[in-house]
Amino acid sequence: MATVYLNQAGTTWPKPEPVSKAIAAALETQAEDWPEEFSQAHREVASFFGIEDTSRLLLTPGCTSALALAVADHAWQPSDRVLLSGWEHHALHRQLLKLTELDVQLEVLPPTVDGPLDLERLESSLVAGGVRMVAVSAASNVTGDLLPLEEIGALAHQHGAKFLVDGAQIAGWWKLDLPNTDIDLFAFGGHKGMHGAWGIGGLYVAPQLSMNTPVATCDVPAAGEPATCAVMPGYCDAGSVDRLALAGLQAAVRWLRGPAQADRTERSRRMIARLSSALQTHSQVIVYGQSDPQLRMPTVAFNVRGRSSSDVAGQLAAQGVIAAGGLQCAPLAHEVLGTAPEGAVRLSAGPMNSEQDIEQALEAIAMLS
Repeated sequence: MATVYLNQAGTTWPKPEPVSKAIAAALETQAEDWPEEFSQAHREVASFFGIEDTSRLLLTPGCTSALALAVADHAWQPSDRVLLSGWEHHALHRQLLKLTELDVQLEVLPPTVDGPLDLERLESSLVAGGVRMVAVSAASNVTGDLLPLEEIGALAHQHGAKFLVDGAQIAGWWKLDLPNTDIDLFAFGGHKGMHGAWGIGGLYVAPQLSMNTPVATCDVPAAGEPATCAVMPGYCDAGSVDRLALAGLQAAVRWLRGPAQADRTERSRRMIARLSSALQTHSQVIVYGQSDPQLRMPTVAFNVRGRSSSDVAGQLAAQGVIAAGGLQCAPLAHEVLGTAPEGAVRLSAGPMNSEQDIEQALEAIAMLS
C-alpha cells in the first residue's frame, strides 16, 4: 500500500527535484562564492513577490521568526489596539498576546455566516480609534478559508492602521505583487507553498513603513560622527539564514515559475473538492469552512461525530493516508470553530499529489464511520 501525503498545508512534500539538487550543490560551493550566490538568491526570491528593492525583504530562519520581528519592532504604547481575525496560527497569536504585557489591547473580530471575517465589525472597530495594527492570517491553516485581504488592507489604511499579514498559507500558490498592495508587513516560510526546505522564510516591509528597533546593521561612521542605522532590522537581528535552504528556495521559485505549475492552485483545489464532496456524504461527518473551493486554499477540515480527530487521523494513516489531526498549531482558530480542545482532521493537497493519491484517499474516507 502506497503512502499518500495529504498534509501539504503543514509542509509540502515531496520537494521538487530541482530543490533537492540545489541544496546538495550548495554544499559544494566555495566560500568565496557565498556572498554573490546569497545576493542572487535574495534577488530572485524578492522578484517572485514583485519586490525590486531587496532591502525591503528580510530573509529569516522561518515564518515564526519573521512574525516575531513584524510584531515586536514598533514603539508600542499603552492603550494601543490591535485587531485580529481569530484564525491566526499560534506563531502570530502568541506574539500578539505578548503585547498585552505592555497594556496593548487585542480584539478578535468574529466571522459571519458568509465568511471568515465580519468587515462591518472591522470598520466599526477602526472608527472607534486607537488601532495601531490589523494583523491577520491570509488564510486559515485549519479550514483553508481565505480572508478578504484587499478589503481589510483598504480599511486599515483608511483609518491609519498598519496591516500585517501572515502569508504562510498563501505564499507560493499564486503571483503576489506585494508593493502594489495595502500590505505593510508580510511574513512567509519557505517550506509550505513555496516548496522549499525548512529553515528559511522572509519578512517584507513596505517602503513607507519604518521599524522601531535597535539594529546591528549600521554604516561605519567617520571619526567623530554618529553611526547611522537602518530603519528596519537586518540579518544580524533576525538570525543567520540557512544558506542551503536559501539555495533550495531559489530553485523552488524557478520551479514555481515554470509553465507546468501555472494551474497548480486550481488542480489542487479540484482534488480537495472531490474529497470534500465525499466527506459530506457521511451523515456523521461535519465539514468546516466555506463550501466554494475558490474561497479556500486546497484544504478541508472535518470531524466524525463521537470520535476524536487524532483517532480519525490514525485510521486514515492505517490506510496509508497522512492527514493532520488535532489543533494544527492554531488553538484560537479552533475556539472560533467550536472544535477546541480536540481540534479537527485536516486534509490538504498540493501540486505533488496525483489523481491516484485522491482515489486512495477516497477509499479511506469511504471506510470512516
